[in-house]
Amino acid sequence: MNNPFIPRLVYFEPKALDYPLGEQLYKKFKKMGIEIRYTTSHNQVRNLPGENDFQKYRVAKSTLVVGIRKTLKFDTSKPSAEYAIPFATGCMGHCHYCYLQTTMGSKPYIRTYVNVDEILDTADKYIAERAPEITRFEAACTSDIVGIDHLTHTLKRAIEHFGQSEYGKLRFVTKFHHVDHLLDANHNGKTRFRFSINADYIIKNFEPGTSSLDQRIEAAGKVARAGYPLGFIVAPIYLHDGWQKGYFQMFEHLDAELPLDARDDITFEFIQHRFTKPAKRVIEKNYPMTKLELDEEKRRYKWGKYGIGKYIYQKEQEEDIKSHLYSYMEKFFPNAKLEYFT
Repeated sequence: MNNPFIPRLVYFEPKALDYPLGEQLYKKFKKMGIEIRYTTSHNQVRNLPGENDFQKYRVAKSTLVVGIRKTLKFDTSKPSAEYAIPFATGCMGHCHYCYLQTTMGSKPYIRTYVNVDEILDTADKYIAERAPEITRFEAACTSDIVGIDHLTHTLKRAIEHFGQSEYGKLRFVTKFHHVDHLLDANHNGKTRFRFSINADYIIKNFEPGTSSLDQRIEAAGKVARAGYPLGFIVAPIYLHDGWQKGYFQMFEHLDAELPLDARDDITFEFIQHRFTKPAKRVIEKNYPMTKLELDEEKRRYKWGKYGIGKYIYQKEQEEDIKSHLYSYMEKFFPNAKLEYFT
């Protein structure tokens, strides 16, 4: 994916135009000649163009709903942060394995919220409650916020807001390389900019509509040179022919791009591939030709905290993944911190 996301269709919720960002986006999309519709609520977004579910799903993934975040109670976001900060939901990527497949269900369109001041004020209250402890906020729990920020600049505002905060920190992760507008933000080291990276095989086969590994790593180099603390999520770690070599080359590529002075504060998060029964049903419906291995018989079952268990790799395979990826990380980034393996 080389070009930044441009929606095919934009819906505005009633009060969205009362906010400066809502008005700004309206003018921007009008000027671009994008079809604009109005809806009483995002739940009423129906009758999307398309002759069948398959087509409608794809139109929905390129539809943007501009609205207001009504629930200002933040969800927790372990293990990555204390809270999820809600600037957007949904994603324009088409990653076959993505957990948003099931959480977004029949509403895979993208939503962006225009009441940014209210969201940031709420974050400040959470920070005040926990001070002097540090409170971290994850901005990419339910979306790839970088994927739409060239349109909204909400993330840039948030980065600068947290840059002024004594006890608050921001973090997010992306599969997109459209980062240039974020490089001059006054982050003051308070935002950890993370990239989701993977072996080439996984990106090419299971992550359509996202940036290539080369593009992500090049963007990570730019972000490192802009002084941001950097992080990488390797997910989902997926066993395929030649996986050891694929992940070794990924680390090698990263090593070649990152400047030396950025290496003392790098974090990694390792997440092995998993799926649930409901997710499998949705994946097979939305991506009927997928080569993703979803065979329960080959996996072990792990109970989930919400009562829905997931299928993960067998213990022996998990140990194999761990030993290989740990050794690559130690070889190329001996000072990096592994935040978790799950």
